[in-house]
Amino acid sequence: MTHWVILPVLLPLIGGLLQLVVRNFGLPVQRSIGLVFTGGLMVMGIKILMLSQASETLVYHLGDWPAPFGIVLVLDRLAAMMVLLTSVLALAALGYANLMKVDEKGWHFHVLFQLQLFGLNGAFLTGDVFNLFVFFEVMLLASYGLLLHGSGAARTRAGLHYVVINLIGSTVFLFAVGALYGAVGTLNIADMALKVAAAPAERSGLIAAAGLLLLVVFALKAAMFPLYLWLPQAYANTSAPVAAFFAIMTKVGVYAIIRVHGTVFGEQAGELAWLHLPWVLGGGLVTLVLSALGIMAARGLREQVAYLVLASVATLLVAVGLNGKDALAAGLYYLLHSTLLAGAFFLLADLIRRNRGAASDRFDTVAQMQGGRWLGIGFFFAAVALAGLPPMSGFIGKIMILDAALEHPWRWQVLTSTLAASLLIMLALVRSGSFLFFRPQEMARDENAQLGEPPNRLALVIIGGMLLMAPLLVLFAGGIMDFTIKTSTQLQQVPKYIEAVLEKPLTGSER
Repeated sequence: MTHWVILPVLLPLIGGLLQLVVRNFGLPVQRSIGLVFTGGLMVMGIKILMLSQASETLVYHLGDWPAPFGIVLVLDRLAAMMVLLTSVLALAALGYANLMKVDEKGWHFHVLFQLQLFGLNGAFLTGDVFNLFVFFEVMLLASYGLLLHGSGAARTRAGLHYVVINLIGSTVFLFAVGALYGAVGTLNIADMALKVAAAPAERSGLIAAAGLLLLVVFALKAAMFPLYLWLPQAYANTSAPVAAFFAIMTKVGVYAIIRVHGTVFGEQAGELAWLHLPWVLGGGLVTLVLSALGIMAARGLREQVAYLVLASVATLLVAVGLNGKDALAAGLYYLLHSTLLAGAFFLLADLIRRNRGAASDRFDTVAQMQGGRWLGIGFFFAAVALAGLPPMSGFIGKIMILDAALEHPWRWQVLTSTLAASLLIMLALVRSGSFLFFRPQEMARDENAQLGEPPNRLALVIIGGMLLMAPLLVLFAGGIMDFTIKTSTQLQQVPKYIEAVLEKPLTGSER
C-alpha cells in the first residue's frame, strides 16, 4: 500500500490549515503558501499519474481496515488524470488571482481555495458513495465562499441560487445513499456492484429508484438538463479565477456518473445494467442544444463563456451515454481540452472586461482597446478551440465522439445535435468577436468611450500558457489518445476493479 494515494487529499488540507494559522501575517504569506502547495500538488499529480500507468488499480486502506468495512481511496488512470488536471487548472487560476489581487476583496480566499482542492481530490479518489457525499459537501461549502467572494448584487443573487439548489441536491443525495444502503447493505462502490448484481428480483425496483435518484444528484452537479439553470449566472457573476477554477466542477458530476453508475450498474448488473445511459445520453443532447442557444443569446462575454462550459459538459455526457470504449476515450480527451480552454477563456474575458471600462464585457461597440491586439489573438484562439474548429484539439475530440456514435442507435440524433450546436456556437463567437474587436472606433457610444486598464502582461502569459494546451493536445494527440483508450478499457474492466478494492478473486458467477 503506497502512501502516494492519500497525499493529494492531505496536501491541500494541510495547506488550508496552515494559511489559517498565518492569516495575521498578511496576504503575501498566504499567496506564497498557496502557490507552493498548489505547485506541489501538480508535481504530485504527475507522480500518481505515472504510478497509475505502471500498475493496476491502487487501493489505500485508511487505518488499515479492509474494504468494505473501512474507508478506502482508489487510484486508477481516470482518478490520476482528474487530480493532475485539477492541479494544473488550480495553479493557473491561483496565479491569476494573486496577480490581479482578487484575494483582497474578501476574507479567507486562499483557505477556501485549498479546501476546494481537498474536496475535489477526495471526490476523485474515494472508493465509497458515503465519502463521495462527504467530499462533495466539503467541495460545495468551499465553493459557496469562493463564489460569493467579493461584492455585488448580481453575484450575491446568483450565489444564493447556487447555494439553495445545491442544498436541495445534498438532501436528495442523502435520500439516495440511504435507499441504496437499505437495499444492498453497503456503500463501498466495489462491494455495491457485487450486491446489486446478486440482489433478488423483489429489490430491483428499490435499487433502480435509488440509482436514478443518485443520477439526479450527479446530473445537478454536472448541470445537465433540466438542472442547469443555476450555472450561467453563477459562473458569469463570480470573480474570474473562481470561474476558471470552477470549469472543473461540472466535470465532477460527469466523473461521478462514470465511476458510480458505470461500476454499480455496469454489464454485470443483470436487468439493472446500464439503467442510467438513456437518461445521460438524452439529457446530454438536450443540454447541448439549449446551451448553444444560450451562447447565441448571451449579452456579455462572461455569460457566453459560462454557456460554453455548459456545452462542453453536454458533449461529455453524450460521450458517456454512447457507452463504448472509443466514445469514452474520445470524451476523456475532450474533457482535458474543454476544461483547460474554458478556464483560460474566463481569465481572458476578465482582462477584456477590465480593458473596456464602463462597457465591461457587454457586446456593445466601444473605442479601440489598449493592447487589443493580444486580447484579440487570444480571443480568436480560444473561440476556434472551443467551437471545435480545425486544427485545434476541440475538433479532434468532437470528430472522435461523432465517429464513435456511428454504430449507435441514436446516431442521427447525436450527429444532428452536435453539428447544429457547433454551427450555432461558431456563429455566436464570430458575432462576439466582431463586437469586441472589429467595430470601428467612431461607432462607439460616448458613455462607453472611456476605457479601463491595459492588459497585465503576466496575466497574458498565464492565459497564453493555458491556451497553448490546445495545440499541444493536437501535437501529442497520439500519446494522449493511447492513454485515454487504456483508461476507458480499465473502466470497463469492472471485475478487476472489484478484485483490487476487496482484495479477493471473484468466482465465475460474480464475474
